[in-house]
Amino acid sequence: MNIIGIIPARYGSSRFPGKPLADILGKSMIQRVYEQCKKASSLAEVIVATDDERIFNHVLNFGGKAIMTSCDHPSGTDRCNEVIQTLTEQYDIAINIQGDEPYINPEQIDQVANLFTETEVSIATLAKKIEDKKIISDINSPKAIFDANGIAQNFCREITDFSDEKTYFKHIGIYGYRTKTLAEICKLSPSKNEINERLEQLRWLDNNYLIKVGITTHEGLSVDTPEDIAKIKAQMR
Repeated sequence: MNIIGIIPARYGSSRFPGKPLADILGKSMIQRVYEQCKKASSLAEVIVATDDERIFNHVLNFGGKAIMTSCDHPSGTDRCNEVIQTLTEQYDIAINIQGDEPYINPEQIDQVANLFTETEVSIATLAKKIEDKKIISDINSPKAIFDANGIAQNFCREITDFSDEKTYFKHIGIYGYRTKTLAEICKLSPSKNEINERLEQLRWLDNNYLIKVGITTHEGLSVDTPEDIAKIKAQMR
């Protein structure tokens, strides 16, 4: 399989404008994400998909590859699809990698790629066992619900029927798509469940796409605010 890693990177952010260019111990966040992705053995190519010339030029300056995309995309998924449609080389799988996890573990990328060895899998993602029960009710940490075969049944922001006898999983926001599937899902209208939960993966489930969930033990340090940069610097030192 020919697999590409795509890192959507917007300059505009209500909580942290210019986040991809934020300095983390001498390198920008987007450079750190890019370099981690390049360590993944499954990826034939890594490209930053951005709507901003400052990010585009910065990526080229550190030796990376980038493509300018529309500023009108509602999600990173749509931005990834524009990259696939722009490229002349054909890829079987596209992996959408969060641009705000500067120390993402490359093994997670390879794990998502390996889920596509099953031909019926059209979309793949990861989840991590919840150890801290406070996360159960944290609406900012989406949960993944899947069967014994790892097939997603639902995604939600809060578990309302909590039981001590059950194991719950936090959804890790990395997605892989067969490129044919990626083109299809970007044409779908938002579903009622997606609108209610503000989770785009529910649109895919509601349209009967099979989503395979792999269980990871890794969880990256994500950046949402400038304060998060300080926390990451402290941990990495």
